Amino acid sequence: MENNFKMIAKCLYEFEDELAKELRQLGAMDIQKGVRHVSFVGDLGFMYKANLSLRTAISILKPLFSFKIYNEDDFYKKINAFAWENLIDKNGTFAVESTVNSEIFTHSRYVVFRTKDAIVDRFRDKFEFRPSIDTERPDVQVSVHIDRENCEISLNTSGDPLFKRGYKTATNIAPINEVLAAGLLLKSGWAGQCDFLDPMCGSGTLLIEAAMIACNIPPNINRDHFAFQKWEDFDENLFEIIKDSTLKKVKSFSFNILGYDKAPSAVEKSIQNIENANLSDFIEVRRQDFFESHKTSERHLHMVFNPPYGVRLDVDVPKFYSKIGDTLKQNYPGSSAWFIVADLEAIKHVGLRPSRKIKLYNAKLESRLLNYQIYEGSKKASKQ
Repeated sequence: MENNFKMIAKCLYEFEDELAKELRQLGAMDIQKGVRHVSFVGDLGFMYKANLSLRTAISILKPLFSFKIYNEDDFYKKINAFAWENLIDKNGTFAVESTVNSEIFTHSRYVVFRTKDAIVDRFRDKFEFRPSIDTERPDVQVSVHIDRENCEISLNTSGDPLFKRGYKTATNIAPINEVLAAGLLLKSGWAGQCDFLDPMCGSGTLLIEAAMIACNIPPNINRDHFAFQKWEDFDENLFEIIKDSTLKKVKSFSFNILGYDKAPSAVEKSIQNIENANLSDFIEVRRQDFFESHKTSERHLHMVFNPPYGVRLDVDVPKFYSKIGDTLKQNYPGSSAWFIVADLEAIKHVGLRPSRKIKLYNAKLESRLLNYQIYEGSKKASKQ
């Protein structure tokens, strides 16, 4: 127990429940949900496992210290007083990131600059030498979180955000974030229990995340780097043991995962990304217009997709969403269809009553995750 420490997993708005569930399943201790984050306790090996295995986490932070702030000078002095030389080599590199909700500081970039100044000044005063700034791949990445007068300083154990899985080299105009895609799938109840279809698959993100969930593949197994790998206490043997143990839990999948897109370029990009993720054996992609398609099996079908909103991709929203509703109703009986929409007026044009409507954000766009249960025949007959 003495080797355990507190960590914080950051997540997107409204995905705290999914992240907390993931942490419980991984074996985390003292799980506490917050706003856009979940705190937990584990050891060094669990820190490695959390970075490799969490689907809905954006980053994993290791808190260092916290304090109250009353003005800018107070903030600078408290950062400057910390023994950064125990964490950052004077010949090494570091970077600073920040999130700010405060009347004292109104710009997160200013907090970044003041934090850098405080750290650099300490090194200059003690050693007459300073570490360098490296925003690409620093030895140490410092995270500053300010909420009103409360300030928490942490180390970012992940480095690049965890939605950078390492498999996506080809993207379309409006690609969906990998962490958001995994969260949508988990909210929809997807666990690999039936056939799956993304009828507007774009660059294949939902297909890849669906396959990794179905096969219990750690989502970040394809990443080539985590921030903790540059730390002095990085235990490479332990990290390899953790990687091997997560891969031993991979399971087979006996259903079909299928993606459609009417654009040849999208089909090509999704196939490339699927190959990068080593999932070509589990996913099939076809050039197909969803509005001219039909359900290909009598088995139950789980659908999750990200249709155009009319923001980055130009569509006639009323006509487009009316066609989604008609296609689902006429051509996809025995299906559970989930999709995310940012144009809230579009919901009225689907022509079906959603059984679930969940408020989310896609980037900064307020959105809804909708679920439509498409029954065989009438709903009443299906229940009977």
